[in-house]
Amino acid sequence: MLTLISYDVVIDKRRTQVMKYLLGYGSRVQYSVFECDLTAEQFATVQRDIARLIDAQTDSVRCYRLDTGAIKQIRILGRGQVTTLPPYYLVG
Repeated sequence: MLTLISYDVVIDKRRTQVMKYLLGYGSRVQYSVFECDLTAEQFATVQRDIARLIDAQTDSVRCYRLDTGAIKQIRILGRGQVTTLPPYYLVG
């Protein structure tokens, strides 16, 4: 399911760790916003792992799960497009 993840992490080192971690799951669409296509299991893993990377007292991470209806309502002004990942990858 398409998942929008945004973060506001105070310390540069932690912010970089979160960014690098999320690069393994999706596309960076803005400075601190990622679009990820995650299964329920991956979503649980991402939540658990990010919770370990951040300081819950000072940092904020928001995860929005978007169903098909919500995806159809996305409007982008200016540059960019909604991330579309293929259902499979060909490795040759």
